[in-house]
Parts: sequence; structure tokens; C-alpha cells
Amino acid sequence: MTTINIFTENIFEGWKLDEKDVIDKTRSMLEFYIKNLEEKSCLLEREYDSITLDIVFCDSEKTHELNRDYREKDYPADIITFAIFADDENSFIFDGDINLGEIVIALDKVIEGVNRDISFSKNKEQELCFLISHGLMHLLGFDHQSEEEYNFVIGEQRKALESIGYDKI
Repeated sequence: MTTINIFTENIFEGWKLDEKDVIDKTRSMLEFYIKNLEEKSCLLEREYDSITLDIVFCDSEKTHELNRDYREKDYPADIITFAIFADDENSFIFDGDINLGEIVIALDKVIEGVNRDISFSKNKEQELCFLISHGLMHLLGFDHQSEEEYNFVIGEQRKALESIGYDKI
């Protein structure tokens, strides 16, 4: 069994997350993806003992800054993913560990989306898990540049969310 290391940091003052619960749900969704999508992901034909990823919870001011500085986009995002392993052709496995990268989520955008009913979810916890599941897909090398890719990503996200009990998203 692969060890999954998930590190979180919440620098957003407006939502005191249950980070243990978020880590547990993230681990479950990643295990689902590994079990069901490994043959299509950046993990294909790789030997590893553990997988590591980071999740940073911040505000939209921070995602705006990251978008501007690293992606040349001048707007705040609800989620930014830095897929270290999937996006680097020189990616490596160090001591049996794959560092997938980092997911950055603007919690104020999550709250705003749910309050304005523009999200996929019924509440902020579900919306947060939806975004994390999306970020995991990117960390595993999946993108959505075409309608077909988008439908695949969203379909797999729904399955991963169902695996943690969110079946009405």
C-alpha cells in the first residue's frame, strides 16, 4: 500500500477548517484516483512507495498574486494547482517518494461561490472537496483543454466525491 502524505496550511482567517477531516477526505479521493486512474495518470509505469502533496488555504488576494506572478494572469482564482511531478518532463522520484505538488485554494472564493449559488455544491465543505478533487486531477496530470477532457475530469471528480459520501454534487 502506498503511503500518502498530505500537508496543509491555513493562512485564511475567515474559516477555521477541520484540517484533519480535509486531509482524510483528500487521502480517500487520491486513493480512489490511484486505484481507478493510475494507468492514465502521470503515475503510469512509475515505482514509488509514497506520494506527497501540499494544500494551502488562503484568500483570493493571494491567488491573484500567484496567478499574476507565476501564470501571467491578472485575476484571483478559487484554485491554483502547481503540478510539480506531472508537469515536469525531468520529474524524479526521491527515496521512493513522488512529490505531486501543491494545491492553493482561496477559501473566501469558496464561501462566496456557495453563498451566491454559483458552485457545484450545497455547502462550503462540499465545494472545498470539489475543488480539492479537481486539484488532485491536475496533480495527476489530467487537464481539460477540450470539452471531452473537461467532461472526463468532471465525471471522475463526481465519482471520487461519491466515494467520500458526496453523491449529490
